Amino acid sequence: MRRANRIDANQNDIVEALREAGAFVRIVSQGDGLPDLLVGYRGETLLMEVKDGDKPPSKRSLTDAEADFFTNWTGGRLAVVKSPVEAVAMLNQTHGD
Repeated sequence: MRRANRIDANQNDIVEALREAGAFVRIVSQGDGLPDLLVGYRGETLLMEVKDGDKPPSKRSLTDAEADFFTNWTGGRLAVVKSPVEAVAMLNQTHGD
């Protein structure tokens, strides 16, 4: 029996901030190393892994499956974000805004 994935406490705030900034966001958290968010912004696609910036560093490190995904993914941009500000900054970094 599959257990439900836990989401980080800040994920909803991050999603809201990305959408307010004009991004198209889908939550794709499913485990197996796949990042939590699929983000489309101004013709580009980003995958974002959400970590809770309020937790100690040992509790926000990538799992082995996530680290493997980040190492082997060649299909576009990846980011680990810990706050709404950091997530929106990733959008702006994409376009130099």
